[in-house]
Amino acid sequence: MIWNERYECMGRDEMTQVQSERLVEMVERIYHNVAFYRRKMQDLGLEPADIKGIEDLKKLPFTTKQDLRDNYPYGLFAVPISEIVRIHASSGTTGQPTVVGYTRKDIGIWSEVVARTLRCAGVDRHDFIQIAYGYGLFTGGLGMHYGSEKLGAAVIPISGGNTQKQLQLMRDFGSTILACTPSYALYLAEAMEESGITPKDLSLRVGIFGAEPWTENMRREIENRLQIKAIDIYGLSEIIGPGVSSECMEQRGLHINEDHFIPEIIDVTTLMPLPIGSKGELVFTTVTKEGLPILRYRTRDLTTLHDDACPCGRTLIRMDKCTGRSDDMLIIRGVNIFPSQIESILLDMGETKPHYLLIVDRINNLDTLEVWVEVEGEYFSDEIRKLEALTAKIRHRMESTLGITVKVKLVEHKTIARSEGKAKRVIDKRNMV
Repeated sequence: MIWNERYECMGRDEMTQVQSERLVEMVERIYHNVAFYRRKMQDLGLEPADIKGIEDLKKLPFTTKQDLRDNYPYGLFAVPISEIVRIHASSGTTGQPTVVGYTRKDIGIWSEVVARTLRCAGVDRHDFIQIAYGYGLFTGGLGMHYGSEKLGAAVIPISGGNTQKQLQLMRDFGSTILACTPSYALYLAEAMEESGITPKDLSLRVGIFGAEPWTENMRREIENRLQIKAIDIYGLSEIIGPGVSSECMEQRGLHINEDHFIPEIIDVTTLMPLPIGSKGELVFTTVTKEGLPILRYRTRDLTTLHDDACPCGRTLIRMDKCTGRSDDMLIIRGVNIFPSQIESILLDMGETKPHYLLIVDRINNLDTLEVWVEVEGEYFSDEIRKLEALTAKIRHRMESTLGITVKVKLVEHKTIARSEGKAKRVIDKRNMV
């Protein structure tokens, strides 16, 4: 099943023409409407007339997450704020969010690409889709919601958490599609087993999972325990949210909606574009968005692109599952975490030493974060109440900033290993291979 055959099955030459026309128009628009991009292009000696097609994409400047922070909140918007009908945001390294804005047309594009994603997963208007992604500033819930409605499926907007209610509605409403993080899918599987519910008691047939990295082993476990087909999706708020790319039922890579989002792979050292089939950092240019058009956005995700034929009939370029990152960001339960966030919190408090360690694990199929923090020896020789109070204070600060549950462990001076080079701040025990 294909949602938009014209674009999803378009020949390569025609797709290149579409991308080129849209890129030229987009560059003209941002040059005149976004001071940041105008300065960046002028610094490179570029004018819009120098960009004649996607073969010139490599001449244009990159955009990074830091650029979004530096232009907080609306500095990269390409339309008057009166034309923005939706604002989403994700957390930054110091808790300051990166802001994304959508015009009414952008919401329509978002709905379109998510509808394609759903159809890739075999969803149609006869399905009941239970959306257990979070609703709010996070793009997951509302993105899937709008795409599902455009497709014509019946939406059950339960959002995240409330596991027993999830299971009740899944059974009583006859949910056929589950949309959530893969780790939460396994958590639901465990809760089902504890409640005596079997897959035969449910109508589920497909799961649409994203917002965090997951392995092929995890896919097999989800499919076996829930007796469903597990489909991987990819998106990021800076580009649009969910709907950037998705696996089809063949599960041979994620089809990129490249008529809207032009992908590149670059060498992380030289920043030069690499040919199809090379592994490197994924870069996107949004050529149809109005509110926040992004030029050559460095996702920091490492992957490989493929242009060989897919049995499903789609001709869109495909990307492998992302196998790592070119920066130090962690994705924990769908939330982006940087070690520098932890460091900033501890430095602001002033009651601890500037030595910390993040221990990430996956326990009972849910990601956990434990933070070791060095403190002065007096805390260990003093009454236990003082130690508990500081632990609670640090935990509260971190959970307020990060938005996830954190376990804090206070340790004595020099417990955490020192390094003469770059300090090792993270131990990730999850097996993401």
